[in-house]
Amino acid sequence: MTQTSTYTEDNIKSLDWKEHIRMRPGMYIGKLGDGSAYDDGIYILLKEVIDNSIDEFVMGAGKTIEINIKENNVNVRDYGRGIPLGKVTDVVSKMNTGGKYDSRAFKKSVGLNGVGTKAVNALSSFFEVESFRDGKLKKVTFEYGEVINDEPIVDSSKRKGTKVLFKPDSKIFKNFKYRSEYVIRMLKYYVYLNPGLTIVFNGEKLRSDEGLKDLIEDNNNSEDFLYPIIHLKGNDIEIALTHNKKQYSEEYYSFVNGQHTTQGGTHLSALKESLVKTIRDHYKKSYDSSDIRKSVLCAISIKVMEPVFESQTKTKLGSTEMGGGLPTVRTYINDFVGRKLDNYLHQNPNVKEQIQKKIIQAEKERKELSGIRKLARERAKKSNLHNKKLRDCRVHLGDMNKDQRLESTLFITEGDSASGSITKSRNVNTQAVFSLRGKPLNSYSMTKKIVYENEEFNLLQAALNIEEGIEKLRYNKVVIATDADVDGMHIRLLLITFFLQFFPELIKEGHLFILQTPLFRVRNKKETIYCYNDVEKDNAIIKLSPKPEITRFKGLGEISPNEFKNFIGETIRLDPVIINKDTSISEMLSFYMGKNTPERQSFIINNLKIDIDKV
Repeated sequence: MTQTSTYTEDNIKSLDWKEHIRMRPGMYIGKLGDGSAYDDGIYILLKEVIDNSIDEFVMGAGKTIEINIKENNVNVRDYGRGIPLGKVTDVVSKMNTGGKYDSRAFKKSVGLNGVGTKAVNALSSFFEVESFRDGKLKKVTFEYGEVINDEPIVDSSKRKGTKVLFKPDSKIFKNFKYRSEYVIRMLKYYVYLNPGLTIVFNGEKLRSDEGLKDLIEDNNNSEDFLYPIIHLKGNDIEIALTHNKKQYSEEYYSFVNGQHTTQGGTHLSALKESLVKTIRDHYKKSYDSSDIRKSVLCAISIKVMEPVFESQTKTKLGSTEMGGGLPTVRTYINDFVGRKLDNYLHQNPNVKEQIQKKIIQAEKERKELSGIRKLARERAKKSNLHNKKLRDCRVHLGDMNKDQRLESTLFITEGDSASGSITKSRNVNTQAVFSLRGKPLNSYSMTKKIVYENEEFNLLQAALNIEEGIEKLRYNKVVIATDADVDGMHIRLLLITFFLQFFPELIKEGHLFILQTPLFRVRNKKETIYCYNDVEKDNAIIKLSPKPEITRFKGLGEISPNEFKNFIGETIRLDPVIINKDTSISEMLSFYMGKNTPERQSFIINNLKIDIDKV
């Protein structure tokens, strides 16, 4: 007999502001994470604080922002107007409190709903804010969102502005660490979008004079550009555009009011539409839209009055209106691109010719592929009904209404034993498994045709849903999970080659990772320690002395599902695959995956390490 639970007034609870944030952090900062991904929560906390400083700069107050991160302690100092001294506590601890509801004060700001710094405060073990204004200082200190020291206003000779110190709560962000690569990437986006702004990060000055043009140049190898970057500027809009000689897919960077909209939105849809329309009108040819946009490399930034984003993390624009008496976002972008790009092509006949040649080449390749693509799609459609290689999860990146969408992960494994262990121990809601059969093909220097001819590559592309670009990517994290031996390393290299060759934006946007798994298990009757390197193993042996049992894991298949769940759960260790901007993808692939040159032979000899088990 089932018991009926009671439902009374006692069941109705009202949480205070910090309790709600701490209980449902995903609503405010997306996923938690440990800092191995660029969109992990610790970076969102940093962004929320910086956004306020940026808004001060936009309003003409404070040209420098200083940021220091040391041992996961974050310090942000701006030289804006400073928070009004009587409202310092309220601004960082009372929900829906801020100075940006009045559009006269902050016409086109990022932070609009008075949530950001409150979330940072609530999710930090330590949070301190100082406001310098009118020769006075107000300082308030918090722990876990609770005021522990509210100092009276005192005289100060320091420059006006705001200083925020915080340390993310290690109980919420487990084993976290700030990766300077991701922090610098975020900060560079701020300087690209705000000419005249200087950001000093741990003593390093970041600045941009050419805005989005600098962004395109800094994130790509200029040797791969088909023609010099087209840089178009107008009121509340900026666009930088070129085509990539070697990249197959489209690549976009989109921003609204200085916010990096990684999921795009109405402005990105309008940009793609306007590029196609302008090119067709200019050449007076009804080229296929995919041929026009193939290999395009483009950045867009717009400023919108009181923008509406689809979530608190502001990754996708929902607004259809520019505001302030201007036309819709779609009309505004269409008119701007139609006028400016058309004029540029008339004035630069060489660029005009190169673009047309690129389109005709893309059309030729598309028609050559059409037959094989059709067969591959039919095969993929059948496999989607019953894909033996893919064990899918329930939540995907595109499920915008689900809190766990950013945790969606695809593990790419090799062999039945490894994929079996992961499949049995995974979280079926957010973790999917794709099983390879042996070593994948070396795709270096091959054309896109191979993606459709090779069954494994085609099924992997279908599983990820990236044929038309990564906007519809099904998983936020794509994790290569192979043995830590020579064969495993080779498979990693072959998979990375595949992604670099055909889908480099997957890596550039921070979606590709390598799974770290333990090499050793050290245990006694009371405790078990998993070790990822020799140093950890030696420390564990000392800790569990006198005679602990030591096991060496030769491969993933040797780790039982019961143990494996420890390595892909909360304490998962991931190494992001990051492309250095100074590295030409084609040169790198040629060196590692091309013909066996004397240079590569000497590199292998000089870097070869032989792993010898200690007896």
